[in-house]
Amino acid sequence: MSTVHGERHRTERIGWLRAAVLGANDGIVSTASLVLGVAAANPDRNAILIAGVAGLVAGAMSMAAGEYVSVSSQADTEQADLNRERSELATQPAFELDELTAIYQKRGLDPQLARQVAEQLTAHDALAVHAREELGITENLSARPVQAALASAGTFAMGAAMPLLTVLLSPESIVTATVAVTSLLFLALLGVFAAWAGGAPIIKATLRVTFWGALAMGITAAVGAIFGTVV
Repeated sequence: MSTVHGERHRTERIGWLRAAVLGANDGIVSTASLVLGVAAANPDRNAILIAGVAGLVAGAMSMAAGEYVSVSSQADTEQADLNRERSELATQPAFELDELTAIYQKRGLDPQLARQVAEQLTAHDALAVHAREELGITENLSARPVQAALASAGTFAMGAAMPLLTVLLSPESIVTATVAVTSLLFLALLGVFAAWAGGAPIIKATLRVTFWGALAMGITAAVGAIFGTVV
């Protein structure tokens, strides 16, 4: 007796992985950039920490709210499409069956087999098959606003905590250099994890994350240094 192999694909992770990587990346880059910008103006450690903590809290809340609103809009659009599809299935079942048959024909099935597949899948769960084949909506890829908001806020806070811990543990005389180096290291590790979890090329993903992080931190530090000398 054969058994069905329960195969899992990386696309099942795409919803939470995108939000988590985006949150952690933003947490590291924005907080490290903020710390470097403030430190470049030569304040004391307390001022740097206050600015960093404020950035952590504000950033986490902003990420959560922004992600929730964005993904909720996606969910609303998906629901509107599903409601329309449900109505069409109720009022135009023959047309919807022809439409599904045409989709399978375009994918390479002969007309008779395409019709049989369409009829059987429609009998099993008409709305689910039309959502998948016509709209591209699946359970794994459907919008989940609360999950995305929590993932973004939590990972942002985790990412932002890393530069702040560096400020606490680093000697005040080298805090700028220490935050810059450790933040780039954190970004590189994040790139490795994201690439591994998503099955992407590790070197390419790591270089991409660290390059843009270094650019953001460098520009912010330069602006802080200029502002510090002017003010």
